[in-house]
Amino acid sequence: MNTQTYPAARWRWAGLVLAALLGTAPVQAEPIAHAIPAPSNPSQASDPAATPQGLAPGSALLEALAEGGMRRSQALSQWIEHPPASTADQAALRALNHDHLYIQTTPPARLGIRQEGDRLIDPTTGQLLGKADDSGWEKISLNNAIRIKLRPRIDLMDLTAADPATRHAAAEDLFSARLTPAYIQEIKTLLPNLAEPETQAKLKQLVAGFELTAPDPATRLTAIAGVADALDPEIRARLAPLAASDPDPAVRAAAQKALNHIDQRVAAWQFGQNLVFGLSLGSVLLLSAIGLAITFGVMGVINMAHGEMMMIGAYTTWVLQQLLPQHLTAALLLAIPAAFVVAGLVGIAIERGLIRFLYGRPLETLLATFGLSLILQQAARLIFTPLNRAVALPEFMQNSWVLNPVFAITYNRLYILIFSLMVFFALLLLLKRSTFGLRIRAVAQNRQMARACGVRSGWIDALTFGLGSGIAGVAGVALALITNVGPNLGQNYIVDSFMVVVLGGVGNLWGTLVAGMGIGVLNKFLEPYAGAVLAKVVVLVLVILVIQKRPRGLFPQKGRAAEE
Repeated sequence: MNTQTYPAARWRWAGLVLAALLGTAPVQAEPIAHAIPAPSNPSQASDPAATPQGLAPGSALLEALAEGGMRRSQALSQWIEHPPASTADQAALRALNHDHLYIQTTPPARLGIRQEGDRLIDPTTGQLLGKADDSGWEKISLNNAIRIKLRPRIDLMDLTAADPATRHAAAEDLFSARLTPAYIQEIKTLLPNLAEPETQAKLKQLVAGFELTAPDPATRLTAIAGVADALDPEIRARLAPLAASDPDPAVRAAAQKALNHIDQRVAAWQFGQNLVFGLSLGSVLLLSAIGLAITFGVMGVINMAHGEMMMIGAYTTWVLQQLLPQHLTAALLLAIPAAFVVAGLVGIAIERGLIRFLYGRPLETLLATFGLSLILQQAARLIFTPLNRAVALPEFMQNSWVLNPVFAITYNRLYILIFSLMVFFALLLLLKRSTFGLRIRAVAQNRQMARACGVRSGWIDALTFGLGSGIAGVAGVALALITNVGPNLGQNYIVDSFMVVVLGGVGNLWGTLVAGMGIGVLNKFLEPYAGAVLAKVVVLVLVILVIQKRPRGLFPQKGRAAEE
């Protein structure tokens, strides 16, 4: 106790000690609410904040907070454990949660909430009390024990908020908070006032999960019925002991039945999540292979520098973010056309300067493009250094889409899946419905006849190679959002890209789509059993076996040109 600040309290304690020595009175610590008249409701007798004087200057609660030490911790615990008696209590508790609550240690003790400019406002009257750095004011700091108790109180206060999203978030957070029977009773009281069925259902499951340990078997049975559809792992962990060793046979049977039902639902949701994750992985393979399906499938060129086109697109994304650090969304949107143009121009330069001299000689083309890939990697090391670069995600791609405790997928993966399908259908539309696409197909099927019809096959080759390289650059934009950007970025995907193109059928875009998505899904379902590395090996072996049976892929091209 601060005897300099409170001389009257010092003499009161001295009198109690003297009386104890004389045998006239027992020595006992003064309760916080000693100076407050007994309330009319006996259940509020231990709650200073529930009395009219709860937050009034000089009240017993505020005096205990001003003393500090163990007395302050006890007062905070009592204050937090009881429902707020007024809006002032709620404002003060929220300020306490954000470390904005101050106490005046000189009599009379009073609370102040820190506002902008370090101004202190009285929570009950809104009156300006001074500044946080004024003498006599002290911030009420929290330890971990108080923060743990304060968390469910803030969540319960948020359940009465006007915003439905705030109420839903509070219900979600309560599942991992430390609750007491008093908190459970408050939740039961609040349940009828909640308008959202989803929030109500979550809180009902929370209450039922808490009552699984009730001493009454009937209560446990009712609680088991209430959590039969729950997917929360904590509820499942509470059901397991009941199914194994509950003294009541009916409770054991009901708990085991609920566990089996929950396991079935979890397995179904996990299957769906693995499917979505597999499609997400397949979309990355599709983006990396779709450009190769043009240069290799349509032109017959084995381009080992295709991965470096993706690297160029990824570095383009990183450079634009460095130029627009405060506008990440705009930088990403600009990176898509910029990466397409930059990688496409590099591809045209490669075709005009190297590839056009090697048509009809696949082995020499492979060796030349492999050497070119090494040159481009070294150029990236000289320009950007060998260090990996990280591309920041825009705000709309951060966090995860969470349907329930079992199913969640990150937004960046979800957007990449949508983006890859958009690129695929845009390319398909270009090749099937445009004059340029018609000329590409004409040159690919019969070069001599296309020339006889006036098609400049040399420029079509250059533009086709540039188109495939540009799409690889766009794939680099997507890859930059899920992995680090470095000189070796493309090498991690070049083998998988060739595998997708060959498996789907050389030159068949629909086959590329099916093969990319199929490999991604298969790889994701094998990972939990075989591990990441062994799963890739198993997928590669399966692809080899399929190609042994169908050398031209799953969807080979048909017609006289394909036979030739």
